[in-house]
Amino acid sequence: MDATPQPFIPPHPVPRTHVPSRLEVVRTVMRNPIELWGEPSYTRTHILARFLNETTLICNHPELIRHVLVDNQKNFRMARVRQLILRPILRDGLLTAEGETWRRSRKAMAPVFTPRHIKGFANMMKSRADDFLDRYRNRNEQVRDVAVDMTELTYEILAYTLFSDEVVTAGVDFADDVDRLLSTMGRVDPLDLLKAPEWLPRLQRVRGRATLAKFRKVVRDTMDARRAKRHESPDAVKNDFLTLLLDAEGPDGLTADEIEDNLITFIGAGHETTARALGWTLYLLANAPHERALVEEEIAQVLADGPPPVEWLEKMPKTRAAFEEAMRLYPPAPSINRMAVEDETITLKDGTRIDIEAGTTVLVMPWVLHRHRLYWDNPNAFMPARFWPENRDRIDRFQYLPFGVGPRICIGATFALQEAVIALALMLNEFRFEPTPGLAPWPVQRLTVQAQNGLPMRITRR
Repeated sequence: MDATPQPFIPPHPVPRTHVPSRLEVVRTVMRNPIELWGEPSYTRTHILARFLNETTLICNHPELIRHVLVDNQKNFRMARVRQLILRPILRDGLLTAEGETWRRSRKAMAPVFTPRHIKGFANMMKSRADDFLDRYRNRNEQVRDVAVDMTELTYEILAYTLFSDEVVTAGVDFADDVDRLLSTMGRVDPLDLLKAPEWLPRLQRVRGRATLAKFRKVVRDTMDARRAKRHESPDAVKNDFLTLLLDAEGPDGLTADEIEDNLITFIGAGHETTARALGWTLYLLANAPHERALVEEEIAQVLADGPPPVEWLEKMPKTRAAFEEAMRLYPPAPSINRMAVEDETITLKDGTRIDIEAGTTVLVMPWVLHRHRLYWDNPNAFMPARFWPENRDRIDRFQYLPFGVGPRICIGATFALQEAVIALALMLNEFRFEPTPGLAPWPVQRLTVQAQNGLPMRITRR
Protein backbone atom coordinates (compact mmCIF):
# COMPACT_ATOMS: atom_id res chain seq x y z
CA MET A 1 0.00 0.00 0.00
CA ASP A 2 1.35 3.41 -0.97
CA ALA A 3 1.64 5.52 2.15
CA THR A 4 2.13 8.75 0.22
CA PRO A 5 -1.17 10.68 0.13
CA GLN A 6 -2.61 12.31 -2.93
CA PRO A 7 -1.09 15.76 -3.47
CA PHE A 8 -2.98 18.86 -2.40
CA ILE A 9 -4.59 20.80 -5.24
CA PRO A 10 -5.07 24.42 -4.12
CA PRO A 11 -7.67 26.87 -5.48
CA HIS A 12 -7.15 28.14 -9.01
CA PRO A 13 -9.30 29.45 -11.88
CA VAL A 14 -10.72 26.82 -14.21
CA PRO A 15 -9.59 27.60 -17.79
CA ARG A 16 -12.26 29.09 -20.02
CA THR A 17 -13.83 26.82 -22.62
CA HIS A 18 -15.36 29.59 -24.74
CA VAL A 19 -14.06 32.73 -26.42
CA PRO A 20 -15.01 35.71 -24.22
CA SER A 21 -16.78 38.73 -25.61
CA ARG A 22 -15.03 42.09 -25.63
CA LEU A 23 -17.03 43.14 -22.57
CA GLU A 24 -16.12 39.92 -20.74
CA VAL A 25 -12.45 40.52 -21.48
CA VAL A 26 -12.56 44.04 -20.05
CA ARG A 27 -14.48 42.96 -16.95
CA THR A 28 -12.24 39.97 -16.29
CA VAL A 29 -9.00 41.88 -16.75
CA MET A 30 -10.25 44.58 -14.39
CA ARG A 31 -11.36 42.04 -11.79
CA ASN A 32 -8.64 39.37 -12.03
CA PRO A 33 -6.56 38.88 -15.21
CA ILE A 34 -5.55 35.29 -14.43
CA GLU A 35 -9.20 34.25 -14.80
CA LEU A 36 -9.14 35.27 -18.47
CA TRP A 37 -7.01 32.46 -19.89
CA GLY A 38 -8.71 29.55 -21.65
CA GLU A 39 -7.91 25.91 -22.43
CA PRO A 40 -5.63 26.66 -25.43
CA SER A 41 -3.31 28.76 -23.23
CA TYR A 42 -2.60 25.70 -21.07
CA THR A 43 -2.20 23.21 -23.93
CA ARG A 44 -0.59 24.93 -26.94
CA THR A 45 3.02 25.97 -27.47
CA HIS A 46 1.95 29.40 -28.67
CA ILE A 47 -1.13 31.34 -29.73
CA LEU A 48 -1.13 34.17 -32.28
CA ALA A 49 -4.43 36.01 -32.31
CA ARG A 50 -6.22 39.33 -32.47
CA PHE A 51 -6.94 40.50 -28.96
CA LEU A 52 -8.66 43.83 -28.22
CA ASN A 53 -7.91 45.10 -31.73
CA GLU A 54 -4.24 44.27 -31.64
CA THR A 55 -2.13 41.25 -32.52
CA THR A 56 -1.05 39.26 -29.48
CA LEU A 57 1.43 36.39 -29.30
CA ILE A 58 1.19 34.16 -26.23
CA CYS A 59 4.49 32.31 -25.78
CA ASN A 60 4.58 28.98 -23.97
CA HIS A 61 7.32 27.12 -25.85
CA PRO A 62 10.64 27.35 -23.92
CA GLU A 63 12.54 27.89 -27.18
CA LEU A 64 10.26 30.77 -28.13
CA ILE A 65 10.52 32.29 -24.65
CA ARG A 66 14.31 32.15 -24.87
CA HIS A 67 14.24 33.95 -28.20
CA VAL A 68 12.02 36.78 -26.93
CA LEU A 69 13.60 37.33 -23.52
CA VAL A 70 17.23 36.42 -24.20
CA ASP A 71 18.47 35.77 -27.73
CA ASN A 72 16.76 38.73 -29.42
CA GLN A 73 15.55 40.68 -26.39
CA LYS A 74 16.59 43.97 -28.03
CA ASN A 75 13.63 43.64 -30.42
CA PHE A 76 11.12 43.36 -27.56
CA ARG A 77 10.60 46.40 -25.40
CA MET A 78 8.21 46.79 -22.47
CA ALA A 79 4.57 46.56 -23.52
CA ARG A 80 2.55 49.76 -23.38
CA VAL A 81 -0.17 48.46 -21.03
CA ARG A 82 2.41 47.24 -18.52
CA GLN A 83 4.13 50.62 -18.52
CA LEU A 84 0.81 52.45 -18.15
CA ILE A 85 0.25 50.52 -14.93
CA LEU A 86 3.75 50.56 -13.44
CA ARG A 87 5.31 53.83 -14.51
CA PRO A 88 2.92 56.05 -12.52
CA ILE A 89 4.15 54.21 -9.41
CA LEU A 90 7.80 53.48 -10.14
CA ARG A 91 8.66 55.99 -12.90
CA ASP A 92 12.27 55.20 -13.83
CA GLY A 93 12.85 52.50 -11.23
CA LEU A 94 14.61 49.30 -12.22
CA LEU A 95 11.37 47.47 -13.12
CA THR A 96 10.18 50.13 -15.56
CA ALA A 97 13.25 51.93 -16.88
CA GLU A 98 14.51 51.07 -20.34
CA GLY A 99 17.61 51.68 -22.42
CA GLU A 100 20.47 53.66 -20.94
CA THR A 101 18.47 54.63 -17.84
CA TRP A 102 17.95 50.95 -16.99
CA ARG A 103 21.61 50.11 -17.65
CA ARG A 104 22.82 52.87 -15.31
CA SER A 105 20.53 51.70 -12.52
CA ARG A 106 21.41 48.04 -12.93
CA LYS A 107 25.14 48.82 -12.91
CA ALA A 108 24.79 50.97 -9.80
CA MET A 109 22.95 48.25 -7.85
CA ALA A 110 24.93 45.23 -8.99
CA PRO A 111 27.59 45.36 -6.22
CA VAL A 112 24.97 44.86 -3.48
CA PHE A 113 23.51 41.76 -5.12
CA THR A 114 26.66 39.77 -5.83
CA PRO A 115 26.60 36.28 -4.26
CA ARG A 116 29.33 37.23 -1.79
CA HIS A 117 27.48 40.33 -0.63
CA ILE A 118 24.15 38.50 -0.32
CA LYS A 119 25.75 35.79 1.81
CA GLY A 120 26.87 38.58 4.12
CA PHE A 121 23.21 39.36 4.82
CA ALA A 122 22.40 35.88 6.18
CA ASN A 123 23.01 36.61 9.86
CA MET A 124 21.06 39.86 9.60
CA MET A 125 18.14 38.02 7.98
CA LYS A 126 18.14 35.43 10.76
CA SER A 127 18.32 38.07 13.47
CA ARG A 128 15.43 40.10 12.09
CA ALA A 129 13.26 37.04 11.39
CA ASP A 130 13.87 35.78 14.92
CA ASP A 131 12.87 39.16 16.36
CA PHE A 132 9.73 39.11 14.21
CA LEU A 133 8.64 35.80 15.73
CA ASP A 134 8.28 37.42 19.15
CA ARG A 135 4.78 38.44 18.06
CA TYR A 136 3.90 34.73 17.85
CA ARG A 137 5.59 33.68 21.06
CA ASN A 138 3.31 35.48 23.50
CA ARG A 139 0.37 33.09 22.99
CA ASN A 140 -0.12 29.34 22.76
CA GLU A 141 -2.57 29.76 19.87
CA GLN A 142 -3.68 32.65 17.73
CA VAL A 143 -5.23 33.43 14.34
CA ARG A 144 -3.33 35.89 12.21
CA ASP A 145 -3.44 37.01 8.59
CA VAL A 146 -0.23 35.43 7.38
CA ALA A 147 -0.32 37.49 4.17
CA VAL A 148 -0.04 40.69 6.23
CA ASP A 149 2.58 39.20 8.55
CA MET A 150 4.82 38.14 5.66
CA THR A 151 4.61 41.63 4.15
CA GLU A 152 5.78 43.09 7.44
CA LEU A 153 8.49 40.47 7.90
CA THR A 154 10.02 40.92 4.47
CA TYR A 155 9.86 44.70 4.80
CA GLU A 156 11.66 44.55 8.15
CA ILE A 157 14.37 42.31 6.68
CA LEU A 158 14.78 44.63 3.69
CA ALA A 159 14.92 47.73 5.89
CA TYR A 160 17.57 46.13 8.11
CA THR A 161 19.79 44.61 5.42
CA LEU A 162 19.64 47.24 2.68
CA PHE A 163 18.85 50.43 4.61
CA SER A 164 20.41 49.82 8.06
CA ASP A 165 17.01 50.37 9.68
CA GLU A 166 17.05 54.01 8.62
CA VAL A 167 13.92 54.17 6.48
CA VAL A 168 11.85 57.10 7.76
CA THR A 169 8.38 55.55 8.03
CA ALA A 170 6.60 57.73 10.58
CA GLY A 171 2.84 57.65 9.93
CA VAL A 172 3.03 54.65 7.59
CA ASP A 173 1.04 51.46 8.25
CA PHE A 174 3.28 49.50 5.94
CA ALA A 175 1.29 46.36 5.13
CA ASP A 176 -2.00 48.25 4.73
CA ASP A 177 -0.43 50.97 2.63
CA VAL A 178 1.29 48.50 0.30
CA ASP A 179 -1.99 46.63 -0.14
CA ARG A 180 -3.85 49.88 -0.86
CA LEU A 181 -1.21 50.99 -3.36
CA LEU A 182 -1.28 47.71 -5.31
CA SER A 183 -5.07 47.33 -5.22
CA THR A 184 -5.58 50.80 -6.69
CA MET A 185 -2.63 51.82 -8.83
CA GLY A 186 -1.49 48.26 -9.51
CA ARG A 187 -4.58 47.27 -11.50
CA VAL A 188 -5.45 47.41 -15.17
CA ASP A 189 -7.84 50.24 -15.99
CA PRO A 190 -10.37 49.96 -18.87
CA LEU A 191 -8.82 53.05 -20.45
CA ASP A 192 -5.50 51.20 -20.67
CA LEU A 193 -7.11 48.36 -22.60
CA LEU A 194 -8.85 50.78 -24.91
CA LYS A 195 -5.56 52.64 -25.52
CA ALA A 196 -6.98 55.93 -24.36
CA PRO A 197 -4.56 58.88 -24.24
CA GLU A 198 -2.34 58.87 -21.17
CA TRP A 199 -3.57 62.33 -20.13
CA LEU A 200 -7.03 60.92 -19.43
CA PRO A 201 -7.22 60.19 -15.67
CA ARG A 202 -7.55 56.53 -14.66
CA LEU A 203 -10.14 56.63 -11.87
CA GLN A 204 -8.78 53.58 -10.07
CA ARG A 205 -5.36 55.15 -9.84
CA VAL A 206 -6.69 58.49 -8.68
CA ARG A 207 -7.73 56.68 -5.48
CA GLY A 208 -4.17 55.53 -4.92
CA ARG A 209 -2.42 58.86 -5.38
CA ALA A 210 -2.47 59.77 -1.69
CA THR A 211 -0.85 56.47 -0.75
CA LEU A 212 1.76 56.84 -3.48
CA ALA A 213 2.51 60.37 -2.28
CA LYS A 214 3.02 58.95 1.22
CA PHE A 215 5.55 56.44 -0.06
CA ARG A 216 7.31 59.09 -2.11
CA LYS A 217 7.61 61.23 1.03
CA VAL A 218 9.06 58.26 2.92
CA VAL A 219 11.75 57.93 0.25
CA ARG A 220 12.59 61.63 0.11
CA ASP A 221 12.76 61.88 3.91
CA THR A 222 15.00 58.80 4.04
CA MET A 223 17.33 60.25 1.40
CA ASP A 224 17.46 63.62 3.19
CA ALA A 225 18.15 61.98 6.55
CA ARG A 226 21.01 59.92 5.14
CA ARG A 227 22.52 62.93 3.36
CA ALA A 228 22.41 64.89 6.60
CA LYS A 229 24.02 62.02 8.51
CA ARG A 230 26.78 61.73 5.93
CA HIS A 231 27.48 65.43 6.35
CA GLU A 232 27.36 65.47 10.16
CA SER A 233 28.79 62.06 11.09
CA PRO A 234 30.35 60.43 8.02
CA ASP A 235 32.06 57.71 10.06
CA ALA A 236 28.69 56.53 11.41
CA VAL A 237 27.16 55.93 7.97
CA LYS A 238 26.79 52.29 6.96
CA ASN A 239 27.96 51.24 3.51
CA ASP A 240 24.54 49.85 2.56
CA PHE A 241 22.23 49.93 -0.46
CA LEU A 242 21.11 53.49 0.26
CA THR A 243 24.69 54.72 0.52
CA LEU A 244 25.59 52.91 -2.70
CA LEU A 245 22.82 54.66 -4.64
CA LEU A 246 23.63 58.06 -3.19
CA ASP A 247 27.29 57.53 -4.10
CA ALA A 248 26.17 56.82 -7.68
CA GLU A 249 24.57 60.26 -8.02
CA GLY A 250 26.26 62.46 -10.58
CA PRO A 251 26.62 63.29 -14.27
CA ASP A 252 28.02 59.83 -15.08
CA GLY A 253 25.70 57.95 -12.76
CA LEU A 254 22.14 58.36 -11.51
CA THR A 255 20.07 61.51 -11.16
CA ALA A 256 18.40 62.33 -7.85
CA ASP A 257 15.03 61.44 -9.39
CA GLU A 258 16.34 58.06 -10.56
CA ILE A 259 17.65 57.30 -7.07
CA GLU A 260 14.23 58.15 -5.65
CA ASP A 261 12.51 55.97 -8.24
CA ASN A 262 14.73 52.99 -7.44
CA LEU A 263 14.23 53.40 -3.71
CA ILE A 264 10.44 53.47 -4.13
CA THR A 265 10.79 50.33 -6.26
CA PHE A 266 12.60 48.48 -3.48
CA ILE A 267 10.78 49.91 -0.47
CA GLY A 268 7.30 49.81 -1.99
CA ALA A 269 7.52 46.70 -4.15
CA GLY A 270 10.90 44.99 -3.87
CA HIS A 271 9.94 42.82 -0.92
CA GLU A 272 6.37 42.20 -2.08
CA THR A 273 7.11 39.19 -4.29
CA THR A 274 8.93 37.35 -1.50
CA ALA A 275 6.16 38.17 0.97
CA ARG A 276 3.46 36.72 -1.27
CA ALA A 277 5.49 33.59 -1.98
CA LEU A 278 6.14 33.02 1.73
CA GLY A 279 2.45 33.35 2.53
CA TRP A 280 1.48 30.88 -0.18
CA THR A 281 4.20 28.46 0.99
CA LEU A 282 2.85 28.41 4.54
CA TYR A 283 -0.70 27.91 3.23
CA LEU A 284 0.30 25.06 0.92
CA LEU A 285 2.33 23.25 3.57
CA ALA A 286 -0.53 23.63 6.04
CA ASN A 287 -2.77 21.74 3.63
CA ALA A 288 -0.17 19.09 2.78
CA PRO A 289 0.86 17.49 6.12
CA HIS A 290 3.06 14.91 4.40
CA GLU A 291 5.10 17.61 2.65
CA ARG A 292 5.20 19.71 5.80
CA ALA A 293 6.59 16.78 7.79
CA LEU A 294 9.44 16.36 5.29
CA VAL A 295 10.30 20.05 5.57
CA GLU A 296 10.05 20.09 9.36
CA GLU A 297 12.29 17.02 9.63
CA GLU A 298 14.91 18.60 7.37
CA ILE A 299 14.87 21.87 9.29
CA ALA A 300 15.18 20.13 12.66
CA GLN A 301 18.15 18.09 11.45
CA VAL A 302 20.02 21.05 9.96
CA LEU A 303 19.42 23.30 12.96
CA ALA A 304 20.55 20.51 15.30
CA ASP A 305 23.83 20.30 13.37
CA GLY A 306 24.30 24.04 13.94
CA PRO A 307 25.64 25.42 10.63
CA PRO A 308 25.59 29.22 10.21
CA PRO A 309 22.51 30.61 8.41
CA VAL A 310 24.58 31.40 5.32
CA GLU A 311 24.65 27.63 4.69
CA TRP A 312 20.92 26.99 5.20
CA LEU A 313 19.91 27.59 1.58
CA GLU A 314 22.26 24.84 0.43
CA LYS A 315 21.58 22.46 3.32
CA MET A 316 17.77 22.70 3.21
CA PRO A 317 16.85 21.59 -0.35
CA LYS A 318 13.35 20.37 0.64
CA THR A 319 12.55 23.69 2.32
CA ARG A 320 13.77 25.55 -0.75
CA ALA A 321 11.78 23.17 -2.98
CA ALA A 322 8.54 23.91 -1.09
CA PHE A 323 9.11 27.64 -1.61
CA GLU A 324 9.93 27.15 -5.31
CA GLU A 325 6.85 25.00 -5.83
CA ALA A 326 4.75 27.73 -4.21
CA MET A 327 6.22 30.19 -6.71
CA ARG A 328 5.34 27.79 -9.52
CA LEU A 329 1.69 27.55 -8.47
CA TYR A 330 1.36 31.21 -7.47
CA PRO A 331 4.11 33.06 -9.36
CA PRO A 332 4.82 36.40 -7.70
CA ALA A 333 5.05 38.07 -11.13
CA PRO A 334 2.33 36.29 -13.16
CA SER A 335 2.94 37.97 -16.52
CA ILE A 336 5.83 39.32 -18.57
CA ASN A 337 4.69 41.74 -21.27
CA ARG A 338 6.69 42.86 -24.28
CA MET A 339 6.06 44.55 -27.64
CA ALA A 340 7.88 43.78 -30.87
CA VAL A 341 9.85 46.76 -32.18
CA GLU A 342 10.46 45.41 -35.70
CA ASP A 343 9.05 42.64 -37.88
CA GLU A 344 10.77 39.30 -37.53
CA THR A 345 10.28 35.61 -38.20
CA ILE A 346 11.12 32.94 -35.64
CA THR A 347 11.68 29.35 -36.79
CA LEU A 348 11.69 26.77 -33.99
CA LYS A 349 13.82 23.63 -34.11
CA ASP A 350 10.76 21.54 -35.03
CA GLY A 351 10.26 23.71 -38.13
CA THR A 352 7.39 25.82 -36.75
CA ARG A 353 7.53 29.30 -38.29
CA ILE A 354 6.10 32.29 -36.43
CA ASP A 355 5.83 35.68 -38.13
CA ILE A 356 5.80 38.61 -35.70
CA GLU A 357 4.85 42.06 -36.92
CA ALA A 358 6.15 45.24 -35.34
CA GLY A 359 3.75 46.38 -32.64
CA THR A 360 2.68 42.85 -31.70
CA THR A 361 2.08 42.39 -27.97
CA VAL A 362 4.10 39.41 -26.76
CA LEU A 363 2.99 37.72 -23.55
CA VAL A 364 5.09 35.29 -21.53
CA MET A 365 2.84 34.33 -18.63
CA PRO A 366 4.40 32.43 -15.74
CA TRP A 367 0.89 31.84 -14.39
CA VAL A 368 0.00 29.83 -17.51
CA LEU A 369 3.49 28.47 -18.23
CA HIS A 370 3.86 27.08 -14.70
CA ARG A 371 0.59 25.13 -15.09
CA HIS A 372 1.03 24.13 -18.72
CA ARG A 373 0.05 20.54 -19.46
CA LEU A 374 2.84 19.96 -21.97
CA TYR A 375 5.56 20.67 -19.45
CA TRP A 376 4.30 19.60 -16.00
CA ASP A 377 2.86 16.39 -14.59
CA ASN A 378 -0.27 17.04 -12.52
CA PRO A 379 0.35 20.78 -13.01
CA ASN A 380 -2.24 22.09 -10.53
CA ALA A 381 -0.98 19.97 -7.64
CA PHE A 382 1.45 21.01 -4.88
CA MET A 383 4.39 18.64 -5.40
CA PRO A 384 7.66 20.12 -4.05
CA ALA A 385 9.62 17.01 -5.08
CA ARG A 386 9.71 18.50 -8.60
CA PHE A 387 12.41 20.82 -7.24
CA TRP A 388 14.43 18.34 -5.22
CA PRO A 389 18.06 18.32 -6.45
CA GLU A 390 17.73 14.94 -8.16
CA ASN A 391 14.73 16.15 -10.21
CA ARG A 392 15.75 19.67 -11.19
CA ASP A 393 17.36 18.64 -14.48
CA ARG A 394 13.92 17.70 -15.79
CA ILE A 395 12.81 21.35 -15.66
CA ASP A 396 13.78 23.43 -18.67
CA ARG A 397 15.35 26.77 -17.81
CA PHE A 398 12.62 28.51 -19.79
CA GLN A 399 9.56 26.71 -18.40
CA TYR A 400 9.94 28.04 -14.85
CA LEU A 401 10.31 31.80 -14.51
CA PRO A 402 9.57 32.97 -10.95
CA PHE A 403 12.17 35.74 -11.25
CA GLY A 404 12.04 36.25 -15.01
CA VAL A 405 15.02 35.46 -17.22
CA GLY A 406 17.61 37.17 -19.40
CA PRO A 407 19.14 40.62 -18.88
CA ARG A 408 16.11 41.77 -16.88
CA ILE A 409 16.03 38.82 -14.49
CA CYS A 410 15.21 39.96 -10.95
CA ILE A 411 18.38 41.37 -9.45
CA GLY A 412 17.31 40.19 -6.00
CA ALA A 413 16.53 36.55 -6.84
CA THR A 414 19.30 35.02 -4.71
CA PHE A 415 18.56 37.50 -1.91
CA ALA A 416 14.91 36.37 -1.93
CA LEU A 417 15.73 32.64 -1.92
CA GLN A 418 18.16 33.00 0.98
CA GLU A 419 15.72 35.19 2.91
CA ALA A 420 12.83 32.78 2.33
CA VAL A 421 14.68 29.65 3.47
CA ILE A 422 15.99 31.37 6.60
CA ALA A 423 12.52 32.72 7.48
CA LEU A 424 10.78 29.39 6.80
CA ALA A 425 13.35 27.48 8.84
CA LEU A 426 12.82 29.67 11.89
CA MET A 427 9.03 29.78 11.58
CA LEU A 428 8.45 26.08 10.91
CA ASN A 429 10.93 24.91 13.52
CA GLU A 430 9.02 26.66 16.27
CA PHE A 431 5.44 27.04 15.05
CA ARG A 432 2.73 25.07 13.29
CA PHE A 433 0.57 26.93 10.77
CA GLU A 434 -2.91 25.49 10.18
CA PRO A 435 -5.73 26.61 7.86
CA THR A 436 -8.73 28.20 9.53
CA PRO A 437 -12.18 26.68 8.85
CA GLY A 438 -13.28 27.25 5.28
CA LEU A 439 -9.99 28.81 4.20
CA ALA A 440 -9.79 28.45 0.42
CA PRO A 441 -7.98 31.62 -0.72
CA TRP A 442 -8.69 32.78 -4.24
CA PRO A 443 -5.62 33.95 -6.19
CA VAL A 444 -5.99 37.45 -7.59
CA GLN A 445 -3.52 39.19 -9.87
CA ARG A 446 -2.56 42.71 -9.02
CA LEU A 447 1.13 43.37 -9.56
CA THR A 448 1.69 40.09 -7.72
CA VAL A 449 -0.58 37.08 -7.15
CA GLN A 450 -2.36 37.81 -3.89
CA ALA A 451 -4.81 35.83 -1.81
CA GLN A 452 -8.17 37.52 -1.97
CA ASN A 453 -9.24 38.36 1.61
CA GLY A 454 -5.84 37.36 2.93
CA LEU A 455 -4.54 34.16 4.53
CA PRO A 456 -5.99 33.90 8.06
CA MET A 457 -4.27 30.93 9.68
CA ARG A 458 -4.11 29.41 13.14
CA ILE A 459 -0.63 29.50 14.63
CA THR A 460 0.42 27.27 17.54
CA ARG A 461 3.69 26.45 19.27
CA ARG A 462 5.11 23.09 18.23
